[in-house]
Amino acid sequence: MRLVFLFLIVVNLSLFAADADDFNDEFVELKREPFDPLSGYNRVVTNFNDYVFMHILDPYLFKGYEYVAPEVVRSSIKSFFDNLKFPVTFVNNLLQLKFQRAWIDVERFGVNSTVGLFGFFDPATTWLGLSKSNEDFGQTLGYYGVGGGFPIALPFLGQYNLRDLAGGLIDTAADPVYYQDYRQYNLSDNMYESWGIIAYKNFNEASLRANEYKEFRKDALDLYPFIRDAYEQNREMLIKE
Repeated sequence: MRLVFLFLIVVNLSLFAADADDFNDEFVELKREPFDPLSGYNRVVTNFNDYVFMHILDPYLFKGYEYVAPEVVRSSIKSFFDNLKFPVTFVNNLLQLKFQRAWIDVERFGVNSTVGLFGFFDPATTWLGLSKSNEDFGQTLGYYGVGGGFPIALPFLGQYNLRDLAGGLIDTAADPVYYQDYRQYNLSDNMYESWGIIAYKNFNEASLRANEYKEFRKDALDLYPFIRDAYEQNREMLIKE
């Protein structure tokens, strides 16, 4: 009888230990939840952006814009702005010691600015197989081990984190789309024109990704953390490339 009793005690203790391990695993998972002190604000902004997209941009503005500007036209406009981003990608490739990528940036800019008619076409990719890079200062900071910091959602602009938001402000010093008084190669003549160009650039690019976003959001049980986590995973992937 004592042996049976002892056996039951051992079994119960083993089950308790297993439950404790499960609890510890769950506790570790809880601890891995990202630091998100602005989660309440971020949810509101994400839901606002989603509402604007689904109820204003996609059914009305994008549809009208697609009618007057077919996809091939919008893709050419995006290619033009991508070509203008050469100073940003070139400098950040140098800062990350990606010298081969930096040289490819030079080749792409030379080919697309001439044969590609100021970047409206991309013969560097289609003819020469020189793929573009999208390096920015947020990735450069991540390359040197700077963490993303807490997430920040911006009205109309979408998801960022503290590192990438700060990095984006640094990138404006090299990007000709953003007007700077001291710079000679600004695309516009003043700050107000620059804001209009930036708004149009973002609007044009968003119109090309409308279907992509609609497919993406279908899988979201809770939209804000879904977008936040997807953003962080994508940025980590870009940093490691």
